[in-house]
Amino acid sequence: MTIADRNRIGRAAIAAAGVLVGYLAFARARQLRWGATEDEASGVLPGDRILADPDLVATRAITIGAPPDAVWPWLVQLGQARGGFYTYDLLENLAGCRIRNADRIVPEWQHIAVGDEVRLHPKVALTVTEVNPGLALVLRGAVPVGDAPPPYDFTWAFVVAERLDGATNLVVRERYAYTHKWAALLVEPVTVISFLMSQKMLRGIRDRAERAHLSRPRPASVD
Repeated sequence: MTIADRNRIGRAAIAAAGVLVGYLAFARARQLRWGATEDEASGVLPGDRILADPDLVATRAITIGAPPDAVWPWLVQLGQARGGFYTYDLLENLAGCRIRNADRIVPEWQHIAVGDEVRLHPKVALTVTEVNPGLALVLRGAVPVGDAPPPYDFTWAFVVAERLDGATNLVVRERYAYTHKWAALLVEPVTVISFLMSQKMLRGIRDRAERAHLSRPRPASVD
């Protein structure tokens, strides 16, 4: 290896270290609480008791200009072979997820109960652990690593809260509890991908709920 090659490798290593430091110092905290207020990020949400001492928590949120009853139906039909996740279906399908994101409420998908499965992929599913209709949906599980079990436990909570102005705050929380010391090496990059998909999902739910709410028939006025 020549001196020039060594210098190039050294510069690349320094650049990579700089990117990592920059991410840890600035971007990581922001992406882990995208859209969430301080109260939302630090408050207790449904599902938190399942993993009482998580190693990593991400809380993300969005305000939707529609009431909770216009938002909840889109959450109920989440899942592969159901309504999808309202995100980048092209990217999801490159990973073999076979997802088609719905643009309407489908009556056959409007029932969900504890013990049901919500699939991320034809071969990967999370289990419904809590349902409070109109308010909260909590899923639990993890993605295996090849043939090996996942090195972490995971919960995914969707919480709907009505605002004083009649709009809705939708808060989504991910909690990871590591079962192997090296799990962080897998989970940290996953949270970056999760951020990209989650912010698109939240916007997708918002746009669909607002559009459907605006198209609802209004009660006839009484003179």
